[in-house]
Amino acid sequence: MSVAAVAKEHLLSARQMADFAAGGFLVLDQVVPEEYNRRALEEMRAFAGSGYRYWFESSVIRDIFELPQVKGAVQSFVGANPVYDHSFLHVVKAKHLKGQTYHADSVIDTRPFGFDVQAFYFCHDAPREMGPTLVLPGSHLRKVSNGSIGRYKNIAGQRQLVSKAGSIAFLHHGIWHCAQPNFTDTTRYVFKLRLRPGEEQRGLFNTDGCGSAEVLDYLRKAGHHAWCGDEARVNQINIAKFWRYLCGDDSVDASFEGALTRMGL
Repeated sequence: MSVAAVAKEHLLSARQMADFAAGGFLVLDQVVPEEYNRRALEEMRAFAGSGYRYWFESSVIRDIFELPQVKGAVQSFVGANPVYDHSFLHVVKAKHLKGQTYHADSVIDTRPFGFDVQAFYFCHDAPREMGPTLVLPGSHLRKVSNGSIGRYKNIAGQRQLVSKAGSIAFLHHGIWHCAQPNFTDTTRYVFKLRLRPGEEQRGLFNTDGCGSAEVLDYLRKAGHHAWCGDEARVNQINIAKFWRYLCGDDSVDASFEGALTRMGL
């Protein structure tokens, strides 16, 4: 997959990327215009093929991922020439009351900080009762093997991706997540696209301000997640290391009390 380089103004900001670094996901609210959402919903309702083929057979989904702000987000995560991994049109029927168990869409990954990104596009409103994906913020750097975490449920700080039509959630491939039951009388649709990086993921976003006091202070606070318990500071230091990687600057220090700098790292 090739994504022509976009203007700097369409790249993710340092504050947006800090949200992703700390939480493992970023939601672009209502980034897709309603015209595209209507076309996509009509098409998804009528689509009778394999969910794996929707990316190739749809008349609208490629147009959506060509929108400047969407392309800018993709480039900010995986560069201008990402590698297509797979995609799927997820369809959850009305009153489907079985949810998934927690899992990560990966085996144990040997990359220290590199990641695949997964885009979840909602063409219609996805309220809580419709069962949009549940994620555990900050779990993306706690590497596990796929379904090995299926025994866990109702973890402190978990969040459902409740979204309005036209929203796209970008998820780190390692984040813990699971689909939820659909309690409504309406079928739920979400399109998922997974992309691998086409280059090293350093400095791909708009890095202006990535070392500012405002952004670093945000990361120090946002990097503490309740579910980590006594290991909250360890997780926060890993997020600070991840931030250095994303910024392409090993001098920025978002760790608590400047721990990385004090340790000579």
